[in-house]
Amino acid sequence: MILQLDWLKRKFQFDFPVEIFPSILERFRGTPVRLEELIENLSEESLTFKPEGKWSIKEHAGHLLSLEELGEKRIDVYLSGAEILTAADITNRATNESNYNSKSIGDILKQFRSARESLVKKFDALDEKHAAISSFHPRLKMQMRIIDWVYFMCEHDDHHLARIREIIMKIS
Repeated sequence: MILQLDWLKRKFQFDFPVEIFPSILERFRGTPVRLEELIENLSEESLTFKPEGKWSIKEHAGHLLSLEELGEKRIDVYLSGAEILTAADITNRATNESNYNSKSIGDILKQFRSARESLVKKFDALDEKHAAISSFHPRLKMQMRIIDWVYFMCEHDDHHLARIREIIMKIS
């Protein structure tokens, strides 16, 4: 099995045309159903198992939910014309303090789907000009268009889905 590169070590290049935004948005739109399908029928014990003391499946799912708030803030930042995006909390305090292991997976998934649908509606309303709006990403230290940022979020979603799959493979 190939071990996944840590998220903070990832490097990105964004050089695709704005016209592929619908395809990128479709991938972003599909994360809740892919997550639901991946973890359906898992026991509570499996959902809360913390391999090597790292996040459980519930905590990975909760992390995706926690970041939807940042997504809402950032779309507003972009559309306001701000030069620098809101910084993410790379300590993941919101995720770590939310105690997702004590929450119902059904509630986490429902809230994530609802939050993601809200963000997708905002992206659906964009035209090519808006999808190309650019702001500076503080951690990556580079300009990002909205289309780049949505692609980045898709990669982040898939990073966590892959981590969840790794956990499932360990407990199977």
